[in-house]
Amino acid sequence: MLRYFAPLGIFAILAIFLYVGLGLNPRDLGSTLIDKPTPTFALPQLDNPTQIFTQDNFKGKVSLFNAWASWCVTCKYEHPLLMQLAKNTNIPIYGLNYKDTEIEAKQVLAREGNPYLANAVDAQGRVGMDLGLSGTPETFIIDKQGIIRYKHIGAITVEDLEKTILPLIKHLQDS
Repeated sequence: MLRYFAPLGIFAILAIFLYVGLGLNPRDLGSTLIDKPTPTFALPQLDNPTQIFTQDNFKGKVSLFNAWASWCVTCKYEHPLLMQLAKNTNIPIYGLNYKDTEIEAKQVLAREGNPYLANAVDAQGRVGMDLGLSGTPETFIIDKQGIIRYKHIGAITVEDLEKTILPLIKHLQDS
């Protein structure tokens, strides 16, 4: 009798795992850095390599920190939305130019517009590794104390802005 119910039991367990797995968001990889300080770093700025961009640039204001690259196709789709956000809000947007060349990064910003207050150049990708980047684009919301409160993987959409990002930024700005 057990030999008839064993396959049924195994099937039921697999069906439960499949059901739970299909309900997960594949873009939500999580981050061990949520609710932790931004990793310590010091990188040259794209527009002025003699100036250094550090995690202290985030303190005192709620900021977006967007990892991007000129070679990133998805970043090109996200860029107009970042331009609108920079133009129509007072939210500081900082960039992490990830594993890119200075010339190509500057060409993209000159051609498409620059939504960033400053861009940190992470040519070797070390800071990206510290942040747990899985690729570009990825965007972090960082609070006034320099704590990472949210990580968005992939291009930001209007829906992402309206439902998640802007409400969280408003909440963080008000607190």
